[in-house]
Amino acid sequence: MPPLIKNCPGEEDKDITSVVDAKDHLQDKSVTQEYKRQIVWRNVVIMAYFHLAALYGLYLVFTEGQWKTTVAAFIMYWIAGLGITAGAHRLWAHKSYKAKFPLRMILMIFNCMAFENDIYEWSRDHRVHHKYSETDADPHNALRGFFFSHVGWLLVKKHPEVFRQGKKVDCSDLLQDPVVRFQRRYYLPLVAIFCFLIPTLVPMVLFGETWWNAFFIAGILRLVVLLNMTWLVNSAAHMWGNRPYDKHINPSENLLVTVGAIGEGFHNYHHTFPWDYRASEFGVKINISTIFINLMAKIGWAYDLKIVSEDVIYQRKLRTGELSDHPHQH
Repeated sequence: MPPLIKNCPGEEDKDITSVVDAKDHLQDKSVTQEYKRQIVWRNVVIMAYFHLAALYGLYLVFTEGQWKTTVAAFIMYWIAGLGITAGAHRLWAHKSYKAKFPLRMILMIFNCMAFENDIYEWSRDHRVHHKYSETDADPHNALRGFFFSHVGWLLVKKHPEVFRQGKKVDCSDLLQDPVVRFQRRYYLPLVAIFCFLIPTLVPMVLFGETWWNAFFIAGILRLVVLLNMTWLVNSAAHMWGNRPYDKHINPSENLLVTVGAIGEGFHNYHHTFPWDYRASEFGVKINISTIFINLMAKIGWAYDLKIVSEDVIYQRKLRTGELSDHPHQH
């Protein structure tokens, strides 16, 4: 095994996001605290504009836009996605591997292209989601329905339990990273540059595309498709699919989400073993994010990659997987 990869010896070796006080967690599941839902109209207007503009961008793809602009938008979709998957998710939220300064800077820039809140806020919400998944303390609780877990949670004020329980989740380590602090301080200007300006300029400079087509295709349409594919991890992957690792939780293995979210759809595995940098037991199989991290490890920019041993995975399948009641099928 390469020295850059750490084989986690057992389930007791969990990171900060996966250690749950069982008693506290069970108490939280029984919380049905009444609260008045408050719509954040600013967010509703912004999201409505983005989606309407994306539909117009899709129209331009088939009418006026150059095919090269669409290809460029697709490539930038992947790049921005890595800022979420390999960056905010696997590196910062779960600490499933470590990254040297150049890689952290690159992932921070990629993350700005995704416009899904700054790294600190994204990672904080994700840690709370793992610790209190499918409870009122979960920011995008899937038990509140597909729409809420997909995008609705961004359109209303958070449930009081999210704030109350979220205070128990330590995120102080995130702000020890100067890259995270820098992005958080200058987030909106960075988003303006890397999410909208540069994606618009790329087709204009390279292909002579009009700024109008470039903005709506490579800027807005690319962003909205990425947002929805990321949100499907919270919605579809918590509702539909099989559960080979833990049948007692909602997160599922969802092929559509795996492809669209560049490797994040192995969600039953991820919620069972959240500290594994691969977010899957299948290595690089349909997992662009894992391929990227492996490439960074080869040049020495990513290191201390955490994985789960095959034996631990197998034993967990036997104990809690969907086929655990039928061991002869393993």
